[in-house]
Amino acid sequence: MIEVEKFKKDELSMDVILKTRKLKKISGIILILVIVSFFALFITGCKSQQEASASSRYYYSFTDSLGNQIHLEEKPQRVVSLVGSYAETWLLAGGELIGVTDDVIKERKMHLPKEVQIIGTIKEPNLEEIINLSPDFILLSPDIESHVKISETLKKSNINFAFFKVEHFEDYLAMLDICTDITGNKELYKKNGLEVKKQIEEVLSKIDKNDNPDILFIRAFSTGAKAKNDDNMACRILNDLATVNIASKHESLLEELSIELIIEEDPDYIFVVTMGDSQKALEALKDGIAKNPAWNDLTAVKNDRFIVLPKELFHYKPNAKWGESYEYLAKILYPDKFK
Repeated sequence: MIEVEKFKKDELSMDVILKTRKLKKISGIILILVIVSFFALFITGCKSQQEASASSRYYYSFTDSLGNQIHLEEKPQRVVSLVGSYAETWLLAGGELIGVTDDVIKERKMHLPKEVQIIGTIKEPNLEEIINLSPDFILLSPDIESHVKISETLKKSNINFAFFKVEHFEDYLAMLDICTDITGNKELYKKNGLEVKKQIEEVLSKIDKNDNPDILFIRAFSTGAKAKNDDNMACRILNDLATVNIASKHESLLEELSIELIIEEDPDYIFVVTMGDSQKALEALKDGIAKNPAWNDLTAVKNDRFIVLPKELFHYKPNAKWGESYEYLAKILYPDKFK
């Protein structure tokens, strides 16, 4: 009997010891978790303090389209744009320019003060002339090789620059937001950005998304023509307007305009945007695919729906006129909705 009681006591003692050890283990884990959490909060707090400190050191900071961290120590006063549409965006943001590429004048027909200098072309900007202007901020495109090369020299020269990639309206809106932050004219973001967005939304609210007309979009130039798809600005607008691009069904059209495939799909509309000399581009199209007798039997051609679109709205980035681009096409596609 005594041995049984002793065994029970020993068993109870062992159970207490095991529970105690388990509690100590759990307590240890909890302590570790508390320490890790405290350390994480400490690191986060330090990081936040560092970011706040960095933010307080600079006039404005942002991330450009190539992921570069841009820190402007002061508000830019001498700005150069190597892209015509970016020059216009900067002006729409309330900024001023000291240098631009010649597409501002030749293509966009912008009226600038006489003191603004032309510093080459969009693809071949003159680096020496740019540096001679003593710029403190330069707008570049990541899609142009010469801009990427120039940025290396600018970095070594401690000249601020930023890459912007603008293909569609959302990109323009994001760039305008940054530019108006820099210029301090946020009311222009509302006027030239948010109001344009509202205009686009109003247009889209009126269309019949179940209609889905088939379209063919062609970009014509003096030496030929190519179909384009959703990567093109105008095609994105057409896509938003609930059209179906036949090039999305036949990707081979992006490489070569096949009259056989076009006849097979027989699109409701054919839209054309010209590059370079418009007359020469249209003549090349006429002497090319449109020369085929079957061309005139297409529904779009017979119903006068072969439409050449204005460059300022569908080839060049329309910027503050983006809403007009949507409305222009909507009136063609859905005339009953836009009387």
